[in-house]
Amino acid sequence: MSGLYNKHMSVFSGKKYIISFLLFSFCAFIFVGPVLGDNTEIENKIKEYEQKLVDIRQQKKTLSSQIQEMDTQIYLTGLTIQRSEQKIIDTQNEIEKLGSKIENLDSSLNNLSKMLLQRIVDSYKTQQVSLFELLLDTQTIADLTNKIKYQKTTQNNNQRLLVQVQEAKVNYEEQKSLREQKKIELDQLVVSLNAQKETLKTQQVQKEKLLADTKNDETTYQSLLAQAQAQLKGFSSFVQTSGGDSVIAANAFGTGSDGAYYSQRDARWANQSIGYSSESILRVGCLLTSIAMYGKKNGDNITPSDIASNPSRFWANTAYMNNPWPGVAGKSYHDMYGSRENIRQELDTGNYVIVGVSYSGGCYYGGDHFVLLTKKDGDDFIMHDPVYGPDLKFSSHYSTICSAATFK
Repeated sequence: MSGLYNKHMSVFSGKKYIISFLLFSFCAFIFVGPVLGDNTEIENKIKEYEQKLVDIRQQKKTLSSQIQEMDTQIYLTGLTIQRSEQKIIDTQNEIEKLGSKIENLDSSLNNLSKMLLQRIVDSYKTQQVSLFELLLDTQTIADLTNKIKYQKTTQNNNQRLLVQVQEAKVNYEEQKSLREQKKIELDQLVVSLNAQKETLKTQQVQKEKLLADTKNDETTYQSLLAQAQAQLKGFSSFVQTSGGDSVIAANAFGTGSDGAYYSQRDARWANQSIGYSSESILRVGCLLTSIAMYGKKNGDNITPSDIASNPSRFWANTAYMNNPWPGVAGKSYHDMYGSRENIRQELDTGNYVIVGVSYSGGCYYGGDHFVLLTKKDGDDFIMHDPVYGPDLKFSSHYSTICSAATFK
């Protein structure tokens, strides 16, 4: 009984190895090379427009060049979308071909396995013939020699086949792994494509916003651009020279005596970009942080991150706040023209005031930095400073007020 069991197990193992070998043979031709033609044309176009973008950005900054840059970027994004769509199609085709061949292979293997099983059984029976049986079944010495050589050759071939099957099994597993990688690649391509489509929508909105903000007028564009560049340069310079250019832990300064304090240096939003610009809250976010504190004090649960995330509050694709500043807490912008007397009167009513201060010695476009005044302190003021912290004396850091505004 034991011998019969071993015999069947030997037959089963031989079948398993040979089927694996045949599987590899079928799968070796599944994956195809990259598709050329349209893909190559798209790649060439992308390189062409990437160079155009570099050339445009080296031109003098005008409304016309800005629009040209945006149009080029929009077209370039459209090309990358086409490339991603083509890659998705190619990858789907590869996966479908693989699936189809495996399905066909399944039905073929059912028939092949029956044939292979009989061959293995026949080979096994031949191996069990003794030398005495060979002598009885042989007419001549030459015939006997040939039968012995045949048996030895068959045995050697089977041994080599086992080695090949083992290698084939490894190769087959590698092919299966490649198929799984293709599926992962497809998922990543879909995610990337969706992100590219969102980017394209944003770029189109940015162009429309720039045309609306400038009324498609070059003079207006140049004026606003100069103001934006000057103010943001002042903000950035203040942060660097004041030592406030480092990120602090979330809520490290606390929320102040009124529970309304925010820091532009807070890790929760310090590195967040403002509007459609590449500027961060940490570097140039003093004004928007002051506005967020005002909103918080007046019942509007708004953070610096919320304000920075709304491009409509800023001019074109910059971090320059539209003037008059968009309102918060259901209130509208009210200019106080930098008058200390007006500021005191407003604070007497309990209404906070946002002031621009001079740090470099001159008042340019509202000031180098903005803070929120919360109350009077004799001839001085108490402030929430987006850089230094809450409930500080104004005179401990500043003396000149360049501008002042609140919301009513």
